[in-house]
Amino acid sequence: MGLHVASMVRRALDEAGRPEVPVYAISRFTSVHSADEFRARGIEVLVADLLDPAALAALPDLGTVYFLAGMKFGSADNPDLLRQFNEVMPTMVAERYRSACIVALSSGCVYPFTAVESGGSREGDELVPNGDYAASCIGRERAFAGASERHDIPVTLVRLNYSVEFRYGVLVDIAQKVLAGGEIDVTMGSFNAIWQRDAVEHIIRCVEIVRSPACPINITGLPILSVRDLAGRFASAFGKEAVIVGKEASTVWLADPSRAHRLFGRPEVDVEQMILWVSAWLANGGTTLGKPTKFERRDGKY
Repeated sequence: MGLHVASMVRRALDEAGRPEVPVYAISRFTSVHSADEFRARGIEVLVADLLDPAALAALPDLGTVYFLAGMKFGSADNPDLLRQFNEVMPTMVAERYRSACIVALSSGCVYPFTAVESGGSREGDELVPNGDYAASCIGRERAFAGASERHDIPVTLVRLNYSVEFRYGVLVDIAQKVLAGGEIDVTMGSFNAIWQRDAVEHIIRCVEIVRSPACPINITGLPILSVRDLAGRFASAFGKEAVIVGKEASTVWLADPSRAHRLFGRPEVDVEQMILWVSAWLANGGTTLGKPTKFERRDGKY
């Protein structure tokens, strides 16, 4: 999402008559192509390993930081690397930018499973990690929250789930399985989703509510979606049969986004439009990122 966040911030500054304000993208940028995508949009690329104290110290001072770095996929086999990326790095970045406003991306998986009838977990609910990845996300939040209290840094913690676009997301996972005739496990029977453009806009606008102590907010969409229902709708769109396995569990990961919707407005793209776009994209041979979300996992291992 970093490219899209940086691009939208760049466009917003240009439209506000502030082209002189730089927008930096800071990453290791392991491929030249990925860095060029940022440069083509007027974003200044800074190549740095955020786990390297010297590299971090050499970065320019900034007024606002959107922290989107971290690790998820492959983390089940790399607990030490998971801790480095999701806990140590945030601690270092928060200390380096203790004079900035920080919007830090987190995850809805910091919450425990909840019943669909609950409407989803709210920002004040207890955090209960399910697996090492969720625990590391709580560790990331605590890193920023601790720095916020120590240095009076205004911080927003963005608990996002699940962002969807043409090439990636839970809807893409379900649609691909239907298209290929694969089995769709409905044990994790419901979820939230938000179109990525809407998610990016809400994430950027989270700078409006930064404060100390750090402020958590759920970023996602409504209504709560049913895996079984979506499989059926994609089956109709593709002229296929949905192969359903499993039975819906009584609890799932859900977040209540009502606070974000009051502050920033409801997402513009509804589920009908998401289904239409994803169906058309895949039916016409559109490429994907090849990264299944593994949303159906209930053990927290990714």
